[in-house]
Amino acid sequence: MKSKRLFLIAGYNTQDKVDASLIYMLKQFKLFGDIILVIDSNIPASELNKISQYVLYSFATRHGEYDFGSYKRGYEYAKKNNLLSQYDYVYLVNDSVYGPILPMEPIFEKIENFKTEAFGLVCNPHKDHPHIQSWFIGMRQTVFLSEWFDTFITSVTLQKSKGAITRLYEQGFSKKLTEKGIAWRCIYSISGRGIYNKIKKLYKKGIPFIKKSAFTRHNGALGMQINYILNHISPTARDAIIAGAKDTFGKQHIQWILTRNPIKIIYRNIKHFVQKLSTEGL
Repeated sequence: MKSKRLFLIAGYNTQDKVDASLIYMLKQFKLFGDIILVIDSNIPASELNKISQYVLYSFATRHGEYDFGSYKRGYEYAKKNNLLSQYDYVYLVNDSVYGPILPMEPIFEKIENFKTEAFGLVCNPHKDHPHIQSWFIGMRQTVFLSEWFDTFITSVTLQKSKGAITRLYEQGFSKKLTEKGIAWRCIYSISGRGIYNKIKKLYKKGIPFIKKSAFTRHNGALGMQINYILNHISPTARDAIIAGAKDTFGKQHIQWILTRNPIKIIYRNIKHFVQKLSTEGL
């Protein structure tokens, strides 16, 4: 039976390991399609063996090209092995997020019913360069089997800054769609840094992922929001996220940020407010 979806998943791990949060993510996506995983880290085969049952193929080496560099390598593997035409949809997903923390069935049902050839979970509606956020992008065959997409994705190269990567590839993909007259649409529209800072609100709206950077932003002031989410999701998801976060950020940092001490929470929020006021003003 033909598989409907192919997920090209981009990973990165500073500890050069496959942690619990990635294993959990792969298990969940495996329920909805096939996976090619490329990790921008020098992870040994012994670690990759942990997830062999969930993926068609996995590859890990430090290339420094961020998520689009991994998407490129996953795409090239699929193309070389004549896999792409077997799928109705190709998704580009990266592990800059924890999750999914909510059911994915309604997400796929909604997003694949859009009358567009490309789609995403979250759009950044910037007035000059609106774009699909690169951590969750979906495409139909008219896009991922096209010559222009092949040229675009295989031309990804090492850039000097993350800003250049965002401009050329994340914004560049949506710009290329528009240039080709291809409509795109997202379920959610989130401006600025809302995707990092308003995680409780976004969870309540139904976004099934948390940005990992929420664990390090705002001097720990987001800890209360993180705790709220962790207390409302499944124990399996919660345990995987906490284990992965401890590996990435350190056990002490996670214990610190997830404090329930109201005085510490108030202090962190006041400190963040004062820092923001001093740099941005009223």
